[in-house]
Amino acid sequence: MTGVGPYAAVPTATADQTANPAAPVRLGGRLFSANLRQNGIYIAFALIILLFSVLTGGDLLAPQNISNLVVQNSYILILAIGMILIIIAGHIDLSAGSVVAVTGAVSAVLMVNNDVPWPLAILITLICGGLIGAWQGYWVAYFGIPAFIVTLAGMLVFRALTLAVLSNQGIGPFPDAVSTIANGFMPTYLGNIGLGPLDGADLFTLLIGLAFVAGIIVTQWRGRAGRARHGQSVEPTVLFVVKLVIAAVVVMTVIVQLARFKNLPWVLVLLAVLVLAYSLLTDRVVFGRHIYAIGGNLNAATLSGIKVKSVTFWLFVNMGVLAAIAGMVFAGRLNQAGPTAGTGFELDAIAAAFIGGAAVQGGVGRVTGAITGGLMMGVINNGMSLIGAPSEQVMLFKGLVLLAAVAFDVFAKRRAGTAS
Repeated sequence: MTGVGPYAAVPTATADQTANPAAPVRLGGRLFSANLRQNGIYIAFALIILLFSVLTGGDLLAPQNISNLVVQNSYILILAIGMILIIIAGHIDLSAGSVVAVTGAVSAVLMVNNDVPWPLAILITLICGGLIGAWQGYWVAYFGIPAFIVTLAGMLVFRALTLAVLSNQGIGPFPDAVSTIANGFMPTYLGNIGLGPLDGADLFTLLIGLAFVAGIIVTQWRGRAGRARHGQSVEPTVLFVVKLVIAAVVVMTVIVQLARFKNLPWVLVLLAVLVLAYSLLTDRVVFGRHIYAIGGNLNAATLSGIKVKSVTFWLFVNMGVLAAIAGMVFAGRLNQAGPTAGTGFELDAIAAAFIGGAAVQGGVGRVTGAITGGLMMGVINNGMSLIGAPSEQVMLFKGLVLLAAVAFDVFAKRRAGTAS
């Protein structure tokens, strides 16, 4: 079973590695291929940012534009978290956009038309999303219908339900608390500090950024040390440190720009919590390891005692809940629920997962990769909009990026196979 994650294949140790478990295999072997597959997306993302920064004369990295990038793509990134888990397990979900629409419609009917208190309305909406996921998960996991067919039917059914719930018209505006989650920013707690030519920046936001960077460094360092202790191959220390430095610079650049504008968007805080929670789920929790096992080798997972049907069922329940969150965020951002909401969102989420390193066959992928893939698509949309590119060029570029990402995955697998 091969893959990137808890069930990644471990190369056979050489004599030198037996004496020193932390010693990496040669760069021309599997370690290089694994590093290429894991880090290629981040290299490509950096190159695309650099390209559009030059083409837009630096406007892409302006404080307000970075904030807009986060807010405008937040719902796609939320969907991408659920989609990557579905794809890792070897399935697909074509109904996510329609579930976004119908759950947004339910929340609007509750809050706007029936004056249900917004906390209760949010809870009910999340339950509805979970029930939708359970409905689809039952047909996939226990009845044995392929997820492609079930969710294709769901895409039509839930779009029809959206039209019925909304009576084919928009409903709004939402309560201020809900629209603030989608469009609002954290208040200033500790005041602003001067950053020389960068003007002032919110101190509290900067401290959050520093804490986040410290968390990344500690987590990555401990993970590398753990792999070395268990005799697994690890990348060279120099490469590892360079990666951490680049990640820290990128994160702090974004944080500084946000601190200069209006502080952290609340939706970014929500997204960060979700990314952290699901990263821990996939890396540290047995359920997450079962997802990789199912996608990597279904028969082996079944024979090893993993409850495949149960795991698949709960994956679709989870997808429904995340789609409900995305639906409320999107409706809150527009300040109304509309019958066409969520159109094409499932395609963007699927593209984000594959661009972020997911494998078509399943068993491979990471939450952070899906987030990076979603941001890459967002940067392409935003950058080409800033330079005034027509919509057909935007679609052409995004399609080529998706094709290149999947081709790269196939190439990396073949390289790993010939090196083993």
